Amino acid sequence: MRIGIDVGGTFTDFVLLDDASGRIETWKCLTTPRDPSDAIEEGIDALSKAVPGCVARLEEVIHGTTLVINAIIERKGAKTGLLTTRGFRDVLEIGREIRYAAYDAFAEFPEPLVPRERRLEANERVRADGEVIEPLDEAQAREAARALSAMQVQSVAVCLINAFENPAHEQALKRILAEECPGASVSISTEVLPQIREYERTSTTVANAYVKPLTERYLRRLAARLKGLGLRGRLFIMLSSGGVTSAEIAAEYPVRIIESGPTAAVIAGEYYSRLFNSPEMFCFDMGGTTAKSCLIQNGVAGVVPTFEVGRVQRFMKGSGLAIQVPVVDLMEIGAGGGSIARVSRLGTLQVGPQSAGAEPGPICYARGGAEPTVTDADLLLGYLDPDYFLGGAMSLDVAGARRGVEERIAGPLGVSYLDALWGIHDLINETMAAAAKTHIAERGGNPKALTVVAFGGAGPVHAYGLAKKLGAPRLVVPPNAGVGSALGFFTAPRAFDLARSHKTPFDDADFAALEELFRRLEAEGEATLRQAGAAGEIRFSRSVDARFIGQGSETTLPIAERDLRRLDAQTLRRRFDETYARLYGRTYPESPVEFVNFRVRASLPVQELELPQRETPKVARLADAKKGARSAYSARARDFVPHAVYDRYRLFPGAAFEGPAVVEERESTVILGEGARARIDARGFLWIDLPETSA
Repeated sequence: MRIGIDVGGTFTDFVLLDDASGRIETWKCLTTPRDPSDAIEEGIDALSKAVPGCVARLEEVIHGTTLVINAIIERKGAKTGLLTTRGFRDVLEIGREIRYAAYDAFAEFPEPLVPRERRLEANERVRADGEVIEPLDEAQAREAARALSAMQVQSVAVCLINAFENPAHEQALKRILAEECPGASVSISTEVLPQIREYERTSTTVANAYVKPLTERYLRRLAARLKGLGLRGRLFIMLSSGGVTSAEIAAEYPVRIIESGPTAAVIAGEYYSRLFNSPEMFCFDMGGTTAKSCLIQNGVAGVVPTFEVGRVQRFMKGSGLAIQVPVVDLMEIGAGGGSIARVSRLGTLQVGPQSAGAEPGPICYARGGAEPTVTDADLLLGYLDPDYFLGGAMSLDVAGARRGVEERIAGPLGVSYLDALWGIHDLINETMAAAAKTHIAERGGNPKALTVVAFGGAGPVHAYGLAKKLGAPRLVVPPNAGVGSALGFFTAPRAFDLARSHKTPFDDADFAALEELFRRLEAEGEATLRQAGAAGEIRFSRSVDARFIGQGSETTLPIAERDLRRLDAQTLRRRFDETYARLYGRTYPESPVEFVNFRVRASLPVQELELPQRETPKVARLADAKKGARSAYSARARDFVPHAVYDRYRLFPGAAFEGPAVVEERESTVILGEGARARIDARGFLWIDLPETSA
């Protein structure tokens, strides 16, 4: 047995899988922000009652968490110091010297995670080729380490200029810090990110150091609680790049799990794309706090080498902290069920990005929330059953939600109650669709060929409206969609990504030496996986980042050859030109090209997930799945109209019906508009064809 646990900003999702029988059990409960392991224990207790003895049979607990990113955004990490080369103390504030808003005189930048008084310098210098110009002054370095100790730092980041070509000085500082600051954890850049670009390398190493003590404590506490519940198996953590690693590796490199939670839905989407041979699938996961989406092409989601955290302006590139680790190419929007609706200073309706979260939550949760949210509007529009939320485990306060919308939205805006409700629901759909169209276009996708797949508690409620705005022809909602993203944990490979910077022109490259560099990376990747308990054959995939000499950004080239010595500069240059021309429309044959980064992914084969087939009952009647009818809002009629309500668990393979309709399961609700046609396939997936007029 295996269990996937996805801790979100509002809810914590659980999926228990019995690989032998294919049986799946699910659970969903409110997240406990002060200590996420409280909600995890609550959910495992609930599953233990449904499947007695399951904890003792668990081989794996696979966990995705927002702990790291939340700690950075909320500035709740460790008291951190930084040791860097003399003259580079202010790299974190200088950054790339680019203003993200060129004409905004008041544009703000995020405060560095380490204030200037805790950024100290070491006397040393290494050239770009790794040659030592100035040896490390150990006496001065010890003095700096003692100064950090006197400041009572809990963690120290070490990032020296050009250390990726020669790590000797960073390793010496790591030893000195262990002696002079014995209570502090240490992160050195040559272990966290041995790559070029001084600002990104420093920012990433600092972020790792900032969250390392917190992550170590949390994972240690979680492991102890799981052991107390009877767990004999191992705890694994989802990486931001889509792989899975051990809790020990995650604790050492917490910056690699910074997007751990949102990644699970994308991995599930990749699995469904391959399962249904869907060349273009748009993965849409909307929870209580945010909506995440990703374009999946030919069964693969893109992975980007860098992203930003804690943006001052949420959608403004350059206004956040740069983190350079492999991350699934997600688009995140401040749009969830808990997104708060307000009247802006301009007298217009605004929804999000602020969220009511799990505490206090939307007004209808009756947990102290006072501001209306998207979930409140969905409830009042008739899309949610107040007596069947979370399968009836949580009843919703309709009267309180109505008062909130009337007093805080309809009244101040001077609009009808109904217009206020639909405005909240439709505005959040419009916000998500606008961002999604840009995301799809930038990746060469075609909205009219997309299959939208919906996850999350709020995703199936909004997916039909989103698909209409995108012009997508079809929508698919998996079984247990409300916790469906957690299913992605079971389809993710045990993997680890490594990279090293080493600049050398193609024409001057020693391919035998570069092959040795690749082999060292592969050996390091294998050692990391073995340390995480991996057994079996480990596979390696190689790639290089290359660029025109003098260019500021790189182009990634996959390397299929298992021995780089079989390649020559001319063959590699031809591949570079072909790739560059495909991406940018032309290339520059007269300009020389250089290697910049060498990348390796070490992974184990994915354990194939077999979704159970459902049997069609001998007497298959759609009427048996119909719970009745409910009055819900219709955008076409601009009023409430009767919607047929179906029990998702009673819908059988081959069942077909048309909208307007509502399909309910414990953790989520699917809305279909007029003219939509729905059918259930052999695995229980709900396929919805949108009317052509909506395209």
